[in-house]
Amino acid sequence: MKIINLTNGSKIYTSNVYFLLGDWKAVDDVNALVDVGRDPSIIERIKRLDTGVGKKRVDKVVLTHGHYDHASLLPTVKDEFDPEVYSFHPVNGVSHILKDAQTLKLADRWFEVIHTPGHTSDSICLYGPEDGALFSGDASLIISDTDGSYQESFVGALEKIARRDIKAIYPGHGQPIVSGAKQMIFRSLDNARKSKVF
Repeated sequence: MKIINLTNGSKIYTSNVYFLLGDWKAVDDVNALVDVGRDPSIIERIKRLDTGVGKKRVDKVVLTHGHYDHASLLPTVKDEFDPEVYSFHPVNGVSHILKDAQTLKLADRWFEVIHTPGHTSDSICLYGPEDGALFSGDASLIISDTDGSYQESFVGALEKIARRDIKAIYPGHGQPIVSGAKQMIFRSLDNARKSKVF
């Protein structure tokens, strides 16, 4: 699987937009965007990429949640590429509602949907076991102290994530975490459990 951050170096405030392509760009691979952000320059970047012969440039869009910095460009992406759109909550332009523990194919891999309420009620993470990749949106996965307060449902989701073999985290903002990701999750879970849980 190839992971391309289309908003790397963006000049405007936007979430990361990850474009997932199969290693061989085979006909049955699913060209997919994780979030669409709000930077229109991603459209031209997608058009310049080799996305495979006889395929849609973008087959699927998965929104990690509905905040504007992650979802604003959805109408433009739909007009340009006509993808299927997946989200945990029915927002305008979404064609498929996701469920916790559902699996879906992105690029040439299968991903598990992990409902991660906390940042928003519709937040999800996507976990790909083959690579140990976790696309986390804006889920609070770096918890460095015990001063916070967390919903029980979020702590439960963090426990589920901690049971996965996480090797790399691709967040909604900032650089990927490719070293010590699993240990960081364990520390965050420990701090969340010691914080106020409601």
